[in-house]
Amino acid sequence: MLDRTDRIDTTLTFDGYTPTADRLERRIADFPTLGDALDYAAKGSRGMNFHDARGTLVRAYPYAELREDALRHAHRFQALGLEKGDRIALVAETGPEFAACFFGAIYAALWPVPLPLPTSFGGRDAYVDQLEVMLTSSDPKLFLYPSELTDFANAAAERRAVTARDWESLQAIEPTPGTLPTAGEHEIAYLQYSSGSTRFPHGVAVTHRALLDNLRAHGISTEIQPTDRCISWLPWYHDMGLVGCMLSPLALQVSVDYLKTEDFARRPLAWLDLISRNPGTSLSYSPTFGYDICSRRMSSQTRAADRFDLSRWRLAGNGADMIRPDVMQAFVDSFADAGFKASAFCPSYGLAEATLAVSIMPPGEGIRLELVEESELSGVGTPAQERPRRYRAIVNCGKPVEGMEIEIRSADGNQLADRSIGKVWVRGSSVMVGYFRDPESTEACMKDGWLDTGDMGYMSGGYIFIVGRAKDMIIINGKNHWPQDIEWAVEQLPGFKSGDIAAFAITGPSGEETPAVLVHCRVSDPEERGKLRDDIRERVRAITGISPVVELIPPRTLPRTSSGKLSRTKARNLYLSGEIQPYDIAA
Repeated sequence: MLDRTDRIDTTLTFDGYTPTADRLERRIADFPTLGDALDYAAKGSRGMNFHDARGTLVRAYPYAELREDALRHAHRFQALGLEKGDRIALVAETGPEFAACFFGAIYAALWPVPLPLPTSFGGRDAYVDQLEVMLTSSDPKLFLYPSELTDFANAAAERRAVTARDWESLQAIEPTPGTLPTAGEHEIAYLQYSSGSTRFPHGVAVTHRALLDNLRAHGISTEIQPTDRCISWLPWYHDMGLVGCMLSPLALQVSVDYLKTEDFARRPLAWLDLISRNPGTSLSYSPTFGYDICSRRMSSQTRAADRFDLSRWRLAGNGADMIRPDVMQAFVDSFADAGFKASAFCPSYGLAEATLAVSIMPPGEGIRLELVEESELSGVGTPAQERPRRYRAIVNCGKPVEGMEIEIRSADGNQLADRSIGKVWVRGSSVMVGYFRDPESTEACMKDGWLDTGDMGYMSGGYIFIVGRAKDMIIINGKNHWPQDIEWAVEQLPGFKSGDIAAFAITGPSGEETPAVLVHCRVSDPEERGKLRDDIRERVRAITGISPVVELIPPRTLPRTSSGKLSRTKARNLYLSGEIQPYDIAA
């Protein structure tokens, strides 16, 4: 193990990218702490590479250089009077500044707390409010942010009386020499806010041991190769981006190429350009909507093969939301001529409360589906009907990773047999110790070491299939309806895409539960809007048997979580409070 007072020779770097191959012997995250993982990765020449919106390399950042910067920051934190166990909140902008400050906190035995960047909806006040509640929850001694967010950050910091600095002003602090405190493997490494945690945030306390166990399981499940290189646009404030595409590559000594999330949103095909330029094999992950936006961008172009070479994309990870088989097939159709193989798809299931990975599909198996009858999904009827009237394709999310157990339980807590749908519970060494300073929420979801994920699913032959979120289920006349089914049905109408529809239940005038559907509308003619509303109403009635409330709303109105997922709960709250204003359509 390296003495952290030693300097590491950084002459292994070269002009351009950090290399894919390296003479350093690979270790599969078998370290006691995250700081030890960086110490080892810094012995080699691999590292991070940051790109602009067009995919042009802006800065190569070897792990050796990251280590030196992080150690300097650790001593700066000491100079500011921070002590072991104090929290440092950091706006998680994809760049070397955040990475150095995050690991500086790790080296100083502090707890870094990644906070989100502003989203495209909600505006200044909503973002400041979001920062305020997370600062209240994490109670940091220091808040760091990029200078372009000074106005937002200072407004939130002033409300909570938190000392705030931008990246540049931190550099002006003279490091204090001396011995840094150390953290044990079972001590807290950082706090991770789960996506969707806005008004009542849940800070997941992740220990070094839980993290390294999950990163090792990730490396084993993905069968990491010497030629592998990671390419990512995922945000670092979300567990899939932070753990899966920042901490995992470092702990596995893999070079990474990064696009900022906002640059991907503007130019999504730059992601595929980076994958195409990688001469080795690529590991790259995305929620469903990332694949969707790429295939849609290609629809107006001719041949993908004229621009891309995706033949070396070894693992196309898919997770963080319900996996849409139709979207995945559209991606294959769009990019097969560029060499993309459907077998590269690697569905997974995970959540921040389990550090990240719960299950991963074995490499090469691709997307496998099972057709499940609506009566099984809704919990009524039997699967013995000769021909199901309706069914949904459920995606196989793989096998439990090393050290993780999965059980499917009924409402009364009993374990269910294969292919019986129930609540998903998980147990393993990478499951959280609890939510930070929130024992009630911790107790509500944990029992005897088992975590209630809040998801519904079933096991089949050792594989996990996720059906949906329990809290999103719409119950009408005693029958369960998944909002995804309603949303997917509406999306089949012309002019809609994934993310245009939010379905949820509201209470009608007589106290009955009624399905409500909010739909992004892109037509301006009043008569066409009326016809569209009627078509949607009929489509939903065919599924639920009840006439729904259908509201047409302006595009880009539906709220998203920090990871880009549709937030049905927030959409419902904004609609009921009048903050989402539907178009006025004559009856």
